[in-house]
Amino acid sequence: MLVSAKDMLQKAAAGKYAVGQFNINNLEWTKAILLTAQECNSPVILGVSEGAGKYMCGYKTVAAMVSAMIDQLGITVPVALHLDHGSYEGALKCIEAGFSSVMFDGSHYPIEENISKTKELVACCAEKGISLEAEVGAIGGEEDGVVGGGEIADPAECKMIADLGVTFLAAGIGNIHGVYPENWKGLSFDTLEKIHELTGGLPLVLHGGTGIPDDMIKKAISLGVAKINVNTECQLAFAAATRKYVEAGKDQQGKGFDPRKLLAPGFEAIKETVKTKMELFGSVNKA
Repeated sequence: MLVSAKDMLQKAAAGKYAVGQFNINNLEWTKAILLTAQECNSPVILGVSEGAGKYMCGYKTVAAMVSAMIDQLGITVPVALHLDHGSYEGALKCIEAGFSSVMFDGSHYPIEENISKTKELVACCAEKGISLEAEVGAIGGEEDGVVGGGEIADPAECKMIADLGVTFLAAGIGNIHGVYPENWKGLSFDTLEKIHELTGGLPLVLHGGTGIPDDMIKKAISLGVAKINVNTECQLAFAAATRKYVEAGKDQQGKGFDPRKLLAPGFEAIKETVKTKMELFGSVNKA
C-alpha cells in the first residue's frame, strides 16, 4: 500500500539520515527500485516527473502499476509515490489519480504567487492525507523541460512557505539537475543551515543528488536534509549496461533482441545504483 512520505521523512530528519527518491520511467525501473528497497529494508520514494507520467500512459496508469507491483512483489517497506517538479494542475491530477505525495514547484513564480498556490495545495493534501513538497529557489539544470538556474534560496522566503504547513521543502543551495560541471562551486551550507534554523526542523530536500561528493551529501543530511533525489545516475547506469549488452551482439540469431533479456542488465545496474545510494544516505534498515 502506498503511504504518505510524512512519517518516513520526519523519522529521517530526527535520525539524521535521508530517504532516497528514485525516479521511475517504466516497469523495469519501478521493479528494480522496489526490490532493492525491500532487500535493504529501506523506505523509498518513487518519483514521477510530468513527462514520465505522460510517457507511462498517465498518472492513473502509474498509480495502478505501482500499487499492483507492491502487492505482487510482497513489498512491506514504506513506499510513497510522488510527483516530481509538478505544476499546480499536475499536482491536482496526481492527487486525483491516487498518488500518495506530490511536489508543487512554484519556484519560478514570484514568491506571493508561490505562497498562494502552495497554500491551496496544503489544504487539499491535508484533506486527502497526502504529503506535499514545495520549492523555493530554482534547482539548476533541466529535468523534463523544467529549467532552473541554480539559484540560492532566500531563507526568509523558505520560512514563509514552511509556515503554510507543507510536509517538506526543497530549497536551492547551488545544487543542479544532471551532471555537475567541473567549475561547480559546491553547495551553500551556510544557506542550508540558516534555512534549517528558520524552518523549525522541517524535513528538507536535496534535488540533483547525482554527482554530489559523498562528504557534501553527509554534511547536508546533518543540516536537515531528509530526502535526496536521484535520477541521472540511474539513467547513466541503465544506458551503459544496455549499450554493453547490445554491443556484445547478443541477439537471437539474427531475429533481434528479446526485450526482457535486453533490459535485464540495465535492471541490475539500477538495483546496484539504488543500493549504493541507500547505503550512503543511511536509510538501510530504517523501514
